[in-house]
This record gives sequence, structure tokens and C-alpha cells, in this order.
Amino acid sequence: MTVVKLQSRPKTGDVIALPQGKKIRVRDVGIPYVLPPAAVCDDPLCPWHGHLKVRLKLLEVTVEKVRMHKAAVVTHEWVQYISKYNRYERRRRRMRVRVPECIEVKPGDKVIIAETRPLSKTIAWVVVGRKEDVTEWKAKHETLQ
Repeated sequence: MTVVKLQSRPKTGDVIALPQGKKIRVRDVGIPYVLPPAAVCDDPLCPWHGHLKVRLKLLEVTVEKVRMHKAAVVTHEWVQYISKYNRYERRRRRMRVRVPECIEVKPGDKVIIAETRPLSKTIAWVVVGRKEDVTEWKAKHETLQ
């Protein structure tokens, strides 16, 4: 697999030529506020440069371990309301995610993951981007009147 780092961040729809002569098109994953990565890969299981489709479930998680090849362990934390005690409790879940070669992550990074089809026995989520790659997004009709 080949990874090429670019000087500027590509836009969706751009076609980039790899050193072997292979051309890669940057796909639109359907999430308007996450920018494509600054590198290009020829990984078929990359949502930006391959054929992997993502579903609408998105989570912001923290990377815990990056020991596996093209995969990582992340921690998802949230707050759950317990009505019996009128209190909240913090919950945590560890998940395994696929990391495309064009996105570099290290332990402690905040990343955005999206649900996808099952890729292995334990992996059904893919890293779409880092927290730094998120832009402010405003819908055309933000306010209800």
C-alpha cells in the first residue's frame, strides 16, 4: 500500500496521481464538517480513497492503543442518566476501529469514527478524521421559526 503526503489538503472530487501512475479520487463520505486527510492512500478499505461506505452513526473517541496493523483500540465515554437515583453516571466502552493508512493517529488523540459494515470479528467502525480536521458547519436553515 502506498501513502503520499500532500503539501495542501485535497478537496472532495480531486484526482491525485500516485508515484506508480495509479490515480486516486478523493470521495465524499457524506459528513460535511470533516475534511479529507492531507495524505492520499490506495487502501481499498479507506472511506476517503477506497470503496468503504460509512453509515450515519458518528462518535468522538480517544485513541488508547495503536499496536495492531491498520487498527486501534479507542475509548468512548458518555454520561448516562439513572432515573431511580436522579443522578448521572459516567460510562466507558472500549472499541476496536480500523485506521486507514492516510490518517496518522497516536495514543491520546481525539478522533471521529463512523460505523461501517463488519470488517472483521471485532471491527465495525472506521476512523474518518482527527478532531483537528473538523470545521465549523452551518446548515442553510439552522434556526426554526
